Amino acid sequence: QASRLVELPYSSFDDDDDDDGHSLRRDTADPGVWYRNPPKVSPFSHCVRYLAFLWNLLFLLLGLLILAVGVWGLLAKNPLPGGERGVPLGSDPMLLFVLAGLAATAVSLAGCLGTFCASPCLLRFFLGAVLAFVGLEVLGGLLLLLARRRLRNALRDLLLLCLLRYQEDPDLQFLVDEVQRSLQCCGLESYRDWESNPYFNCSAPGAQACGVPASCCQDPLENGSVPNAQCGFGVLGLGVPAAAAVAHLGGCGAALGAWLRGQVGAITAGATVLVLVEAVGALMALRVLRDV
Repeated sequence: QASRLVELPYSSFDDDDDDDGHSLRRDTADPGVWYRNPPKVSPFSHCVRYLAFLWNLLFLLLGLLILAVGVWGLLAKNPLPGGERGVPLGSDPMLLFVLAGLAATAVSLAGCLGTFCASPCLLRFFLGAVLAFVGLEVLGGLLLLLARRRLRNALRDLLLLCLLRYQEDPDLQFLVDEVQRSLQCCGLESYRDWESNPYFNCSAPGAQACGVPASCCQDPLENGSVPNAQCGFGVLGLGVPAAAAVAHLGGCGAALGAWLRGQVGAITAGATVLVLVEAVGALMALRVLRDV
């Protein structure tokens, strides 16, 4: 009788359910052995898996773009590996782009491969990284709220550092010029702050001595189409009325603080959208992990 049962083909009568409600199947070669049937994936789960893959692929491309910008910025200022470096690597602002691009690329790649290959290990790594990012963002927001005065002092020190290293770092030079040109300001507290820069100090030997950058000028184009890089020369040697006719005299510290206070709503909305985007990616990864 046992041999006759072994030779019988598989039929639906050989199925049973275990204690958890999963379908079990009897082995046709050994009737005493049961196998768990693979769970059926619903069309909704298939859709979520495809969306999760495309979602992570989009952020993978974005991370690669940020990484490429950072590497390009580093190589543009230091083209030769053995040549003289203009900016120390540890203090180069483009290093932040490189680190952010590497982090985004690694996490998004883990999400893509985990979704495509149905790897629980990669999916758990992706979830852990996303939760860590969300935690750091929330912690950073709380620190900004609790230490606003220290933040203002740190921002002031950063602007002062930018003034001192204006001619040494092209990235800081571009940042200072954009701030002064957009906010129509000059220096930290006033245009006199440029006296602390060794290139614009009145005792400096160069042509820029006793002057200010062109981004401080009232009309850097001087009614033309080509910027006049010499429009700020000699401003520090003029009286206040004469200097006011050429350059902006107010500092950028107060102007930048007022601009940031006006952008609180936009900054909060951007941070909320970022957290929601990360939450959606985590929820899709959780669904895929549960199906796996």
